Amino acid sequence: MSDQNKYVLTEADLPKEWYNINPDMPVDPAKTAWNAVLHPATKEPVTPDFLAVLFPMRFIGEAVSMERWIEIPEPVREIYKLWRPSPLYRARRLEKALDTPAHIYYKYEGVSPVGSHKPNTAIPQAFYAKEEGVTGFTTETGAGQWGSAMSMACNFFDLECHVYMVKVSYNQKPYRRIIMETFGATVTPSPSNKTQYGQKVLADNPDSLGSLGIAISEAVEAAATSNGKYKYSLGSVLGPVLMHQTIIGLEAIKQFDMAGEYPDMVIGCVGGGSNFAGFTFPFIHKNLTEGQKTRVIAVEPTACPSLTKGKYTFDYGDTAQMAPIVKMHTLGHNFVPEGIHAGGLRYHGMAPHVSALVDSGHIEAVALDQVDTFEGASIFARAEGIVPAPESAHAIRAAINEALKCKEEGVKKVIAFNLSGHGLFDLGAYDEYMKGNLKRFEYPAERITESMKELPEVTLQGA
Repeated sequence: MSDQNKYVLTEADLPKEWYNINPDMPVDPAKTAWNAVLHPATKEPVTPDFLAVLFPMRFIGEAVSMERWIEIPEPVREIYKLWRPSPLYRARRLEKALDTPAHIYYKYEGVSPVGSHKPNTAIPQAFYAKEEGVTGFTTETGAGQWGSAMSMACNFFDLECHVYMVKVSYNQKPYRRIIMETFGATVTPSPSNKTQYGQKVLADNPDSLGSLGIAISEAVEAAATSNGKYKYSLGSVLGPVLMHQTIIGLEAIKQFDMAGEYPDMVIGCVGGGSNFAGFTFPFIHKNLTEGQKTRVIAVEPTACPSLTKGKYTFDYGDTAQMAPIVKMHTLGHNFVPEGIHAGGLRYHGMAPHVSALVDSGHIEAVALDQVDTFEGASIFARAEGIVPAPESAHAIRAAINEALKCKEEGVKKVIAFNLSGHGLFDLGAYDEYMKGNLKRFEYPAERITESMKELPEVTLQGA
């Protein structure tokens, strides 16, 4: 249909396998060390025993697997069917509002029960923990999307869920906390007095806004000191998390077949890398194996620009230096971003896979200010009727910018972005934008320089 607005798959079309990019990575692991995971104390490659303290063994197996396609367990697929497959939309009204010849599409992950893409990995992680018979999970959350998803997943599998929520977001987004508590989770603002590391941070800075790095440290400490009672769950960055999210892009490719088009560029917001990788990695697979030439664009906030201003090097995954060391684009594990409303993008580092692909030129990276992204979100909402999450607004703004370039140049391009979540719990941020109270945040160069002083010294052959 020439005027079709949405492309909807049936449950029978739900992918039965995730895409694992490991065997297709176009960079030499011996030179880039994108796959190296090092012990935070010894700085030597970790053993499965070390990782097993934190993660279920099936999750660890996925991290090192070189199988291109990993079967989705049937219990996971059955829960996926509560909201998957998600729709692909042609944004015709946005195209008209921009007066652009571009064709704009968006994959909408806000249809999940908690309003974001995060359950795509929360469900399998909870399933793996249930298989191992643990009591529950500790985890962190920024804006609350991940905490909401993990709380729901733990509820489905009768597991406890203890969430450390970054304090600035805990205060900005109380309804996310209420969602988590509705599912039975315990939610603690981070930094907190519940952990030794949280106590240390508060002693040094009682007014700390918190960060994802600090919240990760608290959650890791809580799991590591539980004598095996709890596992730790991460909602981004790690390879298996990115892989679980590829169901987004795999569905989208089928839907573009229905639309009779293929994207010239795919765009996603990026904080740790999960929704971005989930949408774009299947298209990168096509670029690498079938000769497609799709541009892949990662969009981050100017207040936390790990890809555009950070260093590609080894760093700790958390502030307390308890989590493993990986090679990634980083601002330094002690970097605490400004309290922007896109809380899910306030992480000091980036997924090793995404970092390596940016370094090798297979992914482009841009940084946008929060005022500009909220302007783009408002344009989109007024045209398409969906209020997007502040994180997703970064992808929207970049897509609008590319569509306006098409207008200036008089060329038609097919632009696709991942709308990773709705913003119905973020209306306080929209209120601040409409009142003109949002601040612009350029990257604080002197603070990044300072935080880079404590990077770990790593000697790894070839890296």
